[in-house]
Amino acid sequence: MTTSEVRSRDLSNTPAPVPRSQLTTLVLVGVVAIAGLIVGLWFAGQGAISKIFAQLNVIQENPPLWIEVPIVAGQYLIVPTVALFLVVLLVMRLSPQPQAWSRVVVVSILSVLTIRYVLWRSLSTINLTTPLNGVFSLGLLILELLMLSSAIIQLFLMLKVRDRRPEANALALDVVNGTYLPTVDIFIPTYNEPAFILQRTMIGCQAIDYPHKTVYLLDDTHRPEIQQLAAQLGCNYMTRPDNRHAKAGNLNYAFPRTTGEFLVVFDADFVPTRNFLTRTIGFFQDLQVALVQTPQTFYNPDPIARNLGLEDVLTPEEEVFYRQIQPIRDGAGSVICSGTSFIIRRSALESTGGFVTDSLSEDYFTGIRISAQGYRMVYLDEKLSAGLAAENIAAHALQRLRWARGTLQAFFIKSNPLTIPGLSPIQRLAHLEGLLHWFTSISRVGYLLMPLAYSFLGIIPLRATAAELMYFFLPYYLVQLTVFSWLNYRSRSAVLSDIYSLALCFPLALTVVQVMLNPFAKGFKVTPKGTASDRFSFNWSLAAPLILLFGATAVSLWVNLGMCMIKGAWQQTVDPAIAEQAKGIGLGWLWSLYNLLMLGIALLILLDVPRPSPYEWFDLRRTVKLTIAEQTFWGVTTMLSEVGAEVALTQAGFPGLVPDAPLSVQLQLLEDDLVLTGQVTRQGINDEFSTVRILFESISLEQQRHLVEILFCRPGQWKTRQTPGEFQSVWLLFRALLKPRVLFDRNADVNPVAVTQG
Repeated sequence: MTTSEVRSRDLSNTPAPVPRSQLTTLVLVGVVAIAGLIVGLWFAGQGAISKIFAQLNVIQENPPLWIEVPIVAGQYLIVPTVALFLVVLLVMRLSPQPQAWSRVVVVSILSVLTIRYVLWRSLSTINLTTPLNGVFSLGLLILELLMLSSAIIQLFLMLKVRDRRPEANALALDVVNGTYLPTVDIFIPTYNEPAFILQRTMIGCQAIDYPHKTVYLLDDTHRPEIQQLAAQLGCNYMTRPDNRHAKAGNLNYAFPRTTGEFLVVFDADFVPTRNFLTRTIGFFQDLQVALVQTPQTFYNPDPIARNLGLEDVLTPEEEVFYRQIQPIRDGAGSVICSGTSFIIRRSALESTGGFVTDSLSEDYFTGIRISAQGYRMVYLDEKLSAGLAAENIAAHALQRLRWARGTLQAFFIKSNPLTIPGLSPIQRLAHLEGLLHWFTSISRVGYLLMPLAYSFLGIIPLRATAAELMYFFLPYYLVQLTVFSWLNYRSRSAVLSDIYSLALCFPLALTVVQVMLNPFAKGFKVTPKGTASDRFSFNWSLAAPLILLFGATAVSLWVNLGMCMIKGAWQQTVDPAIAEQAKGIGLGWLWSLYNLLMLGIALLILLDVPRPSPYEWFDLRRTVKLTIAEQTFWGVTTMLSEVGAEVALTQAGFPGLVPDAPLSVQLQLLEDDLVLTGQVTRQGINDEFSTVRILFESISLEQQRHLVEILFCRPGQWKTRQTPGEFQSVWLLFRALLKPRVLFDRNADVNPVAVTQG
């Protein structure tokens, strides 16, 4: 197909490909049915099935010698753990950031320990003494293997990680000196986002330091006020007759009607820095490069951090994906197109037929099609834009469930990365890890439910002595816990990852099952942005299963503790059945205790704190000259936003506020040569300095443009934050649990909180 042919047709009106036969659903249902039949025959005492499981149980009770604990004094069993722990600590001390050599050492150690642990779990710990024990024991092993499969693939792919920033430094020179300056169209697709959000995005796109660019606002809601705003800003406005295929259809309608050699896509809430194109466009001098993806970062805290009162400590959830997973994918040649903050070659997009319309994740599958055509996709791990994170837990859940549903639709469309022609084995392996990730939510639910089996059904799903746990489990778990944050570049600790995954594990697990049975049952829903709230609100729909499980786990803990206390007496009995029952009880109550604490914190996450203003305030220092009548005062901003500023005064004598008497002031930001007028709304003391809060009034379009560029568009302003370590993370979570914001910090959001910048 030629370029002119593509441009002459409306891609958004092209019927979506008919989904292939739902073979995946049939296979899944078939596997479950066969497993159910086997379990039913086992419970019924069917001879052949019972004999098979009896023989497997004999193997479990008599594992190979190399999988048994050495006959040494108990204190010596911990030697491997201590030795490996010291080795990885030394490696991390010598290499604070993962390097090629240090990554190989750590990944090799962790891989050996993981394989060793899997062999032990598979050959020695499964309890097949009764059908009920066997079902739970095999089920727990399957859940673990599901989690470990994703982890093992990640470990393998980590060995190929690349850092593109030095390459970007060299290629940017050709853009700066004018040697390489192709034409670029910038698309901002929008559906119902507020005007003030769109305004800052359009201003940011226009502020990009690049000569041959054209900005288009693609409005899928046909709003006259948005068309007028685009005209005021000098931005091209485009709409279409219908809303078919949501965002993908919007983009497909626009790109045949534009002419730039490259397309840049920013979601309606993402504001680029001025050097976005300077840092990215140079990669396309290689004609095989079709797409450059940059990370998403956010200028507001995600709702989990905010609801826990840890917005100044925790990194956004997506940091793990963009700091660890995307570099892994880049090394494997399977970068994920993330829907915003990317640039794509027009000819490559045309060759694949435009953006994919038969899935909710049009970005992900568009990237897969491009890779399958033999093009390269590049990930530049450099924060060149920032957007709005979901503003409450309901929006957060809506977004994650849409991502899960869209990604898992891979099994039912032609762009399935596991079967589409043109991808290499390592590319397919990387995409398989991404698909398996969503299934781990089922494992997380299973881990919450399993301790209940100890208490209420008398089941021991894991047969292991203390010596076995010390020799096989402890080194694997401790080393993994130690290197977890180091491997993901300090973006998330293991404890915090667990709490993030637990909060939404039930709806995610349900979504996974629903997609496997009916993949196209739900359409695209836009994440709401620009919202505000003046009160605490609890998400009962998300909390219901967690509340029920919290109560059951509390009872389970009490029962397991009681069983553990009389464990010694049980183990002295001559009845082997009772002796077997006592095995693993200690693990049961520890597991229940951990789950109880995590569930308590997860319930706090579902309590949204007030967010009275939709505007973010930034911790930005600027020298200020304040003028009231003929008096002049000097100070420094402590917070700055699009609607106001807080100034720490460096001199005394500022007039006091009088009720019902507005105090007007002129504020001049000296470094930025910007003069604004406003009213003083509050005075106070901060770190021994007098402070004044000023709300701007009568801001012109040019002043607004200047403010947006100061707040959002400065190159290098979005810094990478280091996550707390494991012990500090545990302490922070305990503090949040024992001192919830709803009881101890109810006035925290009456006044704005500054977002830290570089």
